[in-house]
Amino acid sequence: MVKKLIQRYLPDPKSIRDNHYLRFLGSALHTPNLWHLNRRSVASAFFIGIFCALLPIPFQMIVAASMAILFRCNLPVSVSLVWLTNPITIPAVFYFTYKIGCYILQVPVTESSLEFSLDGIGNELVRIWKPLYLGSIISGVVAGSFCYLFIRLYWRWNIIYNWRKRCPHKRLFPPKKPLSPSTTNK
Repeated sequence: MVKKLIQRYLPDPKSIRDNHYLRFLGSALHTPNLWHLNRRSVASAFFIGIFCALLPIPFQMIVAASMAILFRCNLPVSVSLVWLTNPITIPAVFYFTYKIGCYILQVPVTESSLEFSLDGIGNELVRIWKPLYLGSIISGVVAGSFCYLFIRLYWRWNIIYNWRKRCPHKRLFPPKKPLSPSTTNK
C-alpha cells in the first residue's frame, strides 16, 4: 500500500526531537498524529494541503505546517501537497480560481496583458484580488473536502478489502456436519 511507501521517507521522530533548529516549537512537534499515517491524520492533511495549495499567498508551506500542527494531522503530507501549485502550475490554477471568483461575484473576466514591473503587477492585483481570493478559498474548501472524503472512503475500502482477502469468507451459520455412523447407533 502507499502507506508503507510514505513511511519509508518519513523522518524518525527521534531525529526531529533532537534537531536543534526545531526546538523553538517545543513539544508541538512531538504529537504522534503529526508523524503517524492513519486514516484521520492523512485525510485531514490532504484537506489542509490542498486548501493551502490553492491560496494565492506566499509561504504556503509555513501556513500548511502551522495548520497541521494546530489540527494535529500528518505534517509531511500536508506540507508536501502544497507543491501541487508549483511555478509551472500556478498560472493555470490561479486563473481557474480567478474565473470561479468572477463567476460568483458576477464580475466580468478581464484578460489584459500583464506588465512585468512592480507598478504593472500592483495595478493588476488591486483589480483582481477579490475574485482571486474568493475563488481560491472556495476552490480550496471544495477540493480539500473532496480529497478528505475520498481518502477516508478509500482507506476504509482498502482495510475491508484486505481483511476479507486475509480471512476466508465465514458463513453466519456453517453447514452441520453429518453424524458419524458410530454416534447414530447408540
